[in-house]
Amino acid sequence: MPPVAVIDFETTGTSPRCGARATEIAAVLVDGGRIVDSFQSLMHSGARVPPFIERLTGISNAMLRRAPPAADVMREVMRFTAGCPLVAHNAAFDRGFWTAEAELAACAPDPAHAFACTLLLSRRVFPDAPDHKLGTLAAWQQLPDSGRAHRALADATTTAHLLLRLQDELQRRHGRAFDHAALCRVQEGAQRTTRFRA
Repeated sequence: MPPVAVIDFETTGTSPRCGARATEIAAVLVDGGRIVDSFQSLMHSGARVPPFIERLTGISNAMLRRAPPAADVMREVMRFTAGCPLVAHNAAFDRGFWTAEAELAACAPDPAHAFACTLLLSRRVFPDAPDHKLGTLAAWQQLPDSGRAHRALADATTTAHLLLRLQDELQRRHGRAFDHAALCRVQEGAQRTTRFRA
């Protein structure tokens, strides 16, 4: 099985459909039950970072002016994750920026890049958690401290540790390993439950 790439974006807003752009991306490779490699870069797109986003992430417009072009970064991270299934916390958000930034960089889609979502999985596996935000789950499960929240590499690393914890818990309960495809089947149940509750 190929490694899994756990990704995280920092952005100027909530959706590329509203004109938001990525400001930073990280990808953490998980293989054989451990983190084996990582990639991180700021991304300069010319989009302005609003003040509240700068306060949240610490990423300033001045930092981005010195960053490599977003298209170059996206092409590089696509090479880094080639052939890897993807994982993100609240994957609907990251999937939107992944698709938008890849299209702007003229990157061909990678068929391997199906997303699993640790937010949906945690709702299924840890329904008694206080909530299912990444920071809450990290503290509740006593995951390793990965650094400043709302920076891409720290959040991707925390998500990778959460992914490993979820896989361990599923294996403990069911007596078998859960690969990416199996995780996607588990999260489908969480999606159905969420839609039903809505």
